[in-house]
Amino acid sequence: MQIQGHYELKFEAVREAFAALFDDPQERGAALCIRVGGETVLDLWAGTADKDGLEAWHSDTIANLFSCTKTFTAVTALQLVAEGKLQLDAPVARYWPEFAAAGKDSVTLRQLLCHQAGLPALRELLAPEALYDWYTMVDALAAETPWWTPGEGHGYAAITYGWLVGELLRRADGRGPGSSIVARVAKPLGLDFHVGLADEEFHRVAHIARGKGNVGDAAAQRLLQVTMREPTAMTTRAFTNPPSIMTSTNKPEWRRMQQPAANGHGNARSLAGFYAGLLDGSLLESEMLEELTREHSLGEDKTLLTRTRFGLGCMLDQPDVPNATYGLGPRAFGHPGAGGSIGFADPEHDVAFGFVTNTLGPYVLMDPRAQKLARVLATCL
Repeated sequence: MQIQGHYELKFEAVREAFAALFDDPQERGAALCIRVGGETVLDLWAGTADKDGLEAWHSDTIANLFSCTKTFTAVTALQLVAEGKLQLDAPVARYWPEFAAAGKDSVTLRQLLCHQAGLPALRELLAPEALYDWYTMVDALAAETPWWTPGEGHGYAAITYGWLVGELLRRADGRGPGSSIVARVAKPLGLDFHVGLADEEFHRVAHIARGKGNVGDAAAQRLLQVTMREPTAMTTRAFTNPPSIMTSTNKPEWRRMQQPAANGHGNARSLAGFYAGLLDGSLLESEMLEELTREHSLGEDKTLLTRTRFGLGCMLDQPDVPNATYGLGPRAFGHPGAGGSIGFADPEHDVAFGFVTNTLGPYVLMDPRAQKLARVLATCL
């Protein structure tokens, strides 16, 4: 496999580990970017980007980053908090009056961001096309009853997070949530990152497909069993209502919409650049960065059925939990995306890390490919 890009010799072992990913014949395309102290020390890409394996992955190939998007969304919300346009502990209903329905009058933005609001899923089944109708989704969530008492425990809002937090961005910033995120976070840092992709960019988007034959770890198998056997369970509804959630990744309408939980498109460079911008203070003042990265939720996740630890819109490291460590240091924070892409920062080593793949693995939290790359990086530092 020909590995494109550049790296500093000190990080040759990371390059070798990246190349070794392609020993697996199922691995199609991937990119890796690492910044240390703000400087890019490694920027690599390889493999194929299209459905048929004929088109090479290029320097400017982008991919759906799934839940890596959530931290970009949280940072945008915290910028609006810093400007006084939102408040972390004010009721959401202050900005979105309809949201007060069904006992949600005291739910806060903080609870939405750390997955404590009790709204990871909708009970009533929606039509597949509802996924692409912003107002249908936010109206349904405004009317929904929480699945548990808000603030008492947490459950990952895999897709609903995008409408819940996104609607507050829309109301506070006066533009589409994706437009707000790109203007406030991506453009100032020159990141090739999009939430609501223009049609003229479609030609450079990698086609996403699942790897075959790997059932994943115990957490992945547990999740699979529930979604197959319990159609009305909260966990099942979180990933299958609307039923188009899991099957839309490569569709034009998915790429176009501004769904800031899961449809950000970018590359490894944009992930590393984003986390470098958090480490150097470009995106948030220290007080808001502290809120972002401070532990808010810890323990058994009511949605993911495994132990999770969250700040505000970011996943915090759990060094003692094999499927939940970034592999560098206990203060690391970031967010994995479904199937293996990941962006994170490790403040102790001043590292910003971005890994993107179009070969989806079955893991619930951290993908072993990215963890291996981070472990090798640790030996180089």
